[in-house]
Amino acid sequence: MAGHEIPEPADRKRVADPMSDPQAAEQARRPCDPAFRHGVVVGFDGSTSSERALAYAIGMSRRTGSGLIIVHVANRLPTTVWAGCEPPVFVDVPDHRTEVLGLELACADYLAEVPWVLVERGGDICHELEEVGREYSADAIVVGSTHGIVGRIFGSVAGRLARRAQRPVVVIP
Repeated sequence: MAGHEIPEPADRKRVADPMSDPQAAEQARRPCDPAFRHGVVVGFDGSTSSERALAYAIGMSRRTGSGLIIVHVANRLPTTVWAGCEPPVFVDVPDHRTEVLGLELACADYLAEVPWVLVERGGDICHELEEVGREYSADAIVVGSTHGIVGRIFGSVAGRLARRAQRPVVVIP
């Protein structure tokens, strides 16, 4: 069919390629509150180690005069667990824990001294913490250490994050 061109519709949207146009990629990302730019990201799931990490991140945020971005990563499970189908597709499992954590944090007196926001994500914890850090241009990511056999077998979140993060990672024991 040489010589025939199919014209593109005028209303067709172009997909931003981050490598070709950095400004278009920046606009494609979700905008975040400028008050939290260069803030401190902390992973929080309500465990004892994440509570220690939150306490440290609050102090760090207060000392630097920046906002605190509290991140809760919800569960994602492959559908093969549910239906036995192929190829594996990930689904978000309803996680009401974020709502409970949000209410607990809203009532906490120790968060009154710093501006904070709770961000819920679904997926791999390391990837999501780094992604939130990138979106907010965070100065640091604070996480609690993993104790137990799961961390020894699969590798701790803190260890994996420290190896791949593009910003400082603070691990609280």
